[in-house]
Amino acid sequence: MSRRVRVSLLAAVFVAAGMSAAFAQTGMIKGKVVDPDGKPLQGVAVTIEFNDGITRKYAAKTDRRGEFIQIGLPSGNYKVTATHEKLGSQSYDTRVRVGQAAEVNFALTPGAGAVDPKAAELKKLFEEGVAASRANDHDNAIAKFQAAAAAAPTCHDCYYNIGVAYMQKKDPAQAEASWLKAIEVKPDYSEAMNALSTLYNNQKRFDEASAMSAKAATAGGATGGGADAVYNQGIILWNQGKIAEAKLKFEEALKSNPDHAESHFQLGMALLNEGKTAEAVGSFETYLKLAPTGQFSEQSKQLVAQLKK
Repeated sequence: MSRRVRVSLLAAVFVAAGMSAAFAQTGMIKGKVVDPDGKPLQGVAVTIEFNDGITRKYAAKTDRRGEFIQIGLPSGNYKVTATHEKLGSQSYDTRVRVGQAAEVNFALTPGAGAVDPKAAELKKLFEEGVAASRANDHDNAIAKFQAAAAAAPTCHDCYYNIGVAYMQKKDPAQAEASWLKAIEVKPDYSEAMNALSTLYNNQKRFDEASAMSAKAATAGGATGGGADAVYNQGIILWNQGKIAEAKLKFEEALKSNPDHAESHFQLGMALLNEGKTAEAVGSFETYLKLAPTGQFSEQSKQLVAQLKK
């Protein structure tokens, strides 16, 4: 699986407030808004804006417990803003993933909407790093993320993205060091663990890959490593020739997330290995529905065409 640049800084980098399902096709954002004394605020307006090129805006209000929830959100990056008539506004960026809940919590205080110059500079460096990564300017991306990490040593997303850039530069040693640093900063950082698991697997360091993937699967509680981590465990087993055990992992990943496209493809390969042609075709067709332009799309199309003859 390819590693992706993370495009949001956790709110904890900027302020004290923290960020931390059964919705197969969409995700959701939930959270809580409290006053300076930690008491819940009712009736606070919460706006949720989609940040990935298409204008989408959602509105919610907090209940008597100060909680809000917005379901039915497509996956992507969002800006979430809580506004109180007396305490002002506060905004965070977060990412929604299919089948998962993003949590955004607010602690509103007078002047909460004021911009901290250091936080603004950090945000600017991080966003410049993301832009450089997207432009395949990996050296500049590394420089920007390193500057952001120097300003905020707890920025685990910074170290993760440095690792991604080094992998794009075909420097796995530096990538490994960066992802290990990300885990040092955030011990339950499942995405960095998954990245390391994939790296170790590709290097045929199977014992390390298995250990890291197992750790990712349990990281961060119920929404930790999830399907990606279990899928990685399956790939490691597959590469060791343990096809039956790998198949069980792909099935387990799909129980966690029925829309995990790569698991459908690999399950199809396992079924094909067992001679279950019709079931394999079904898995490949499901993959194509979920990822029509994905990394296995051409292979899936060819397999479906051949197996249906």
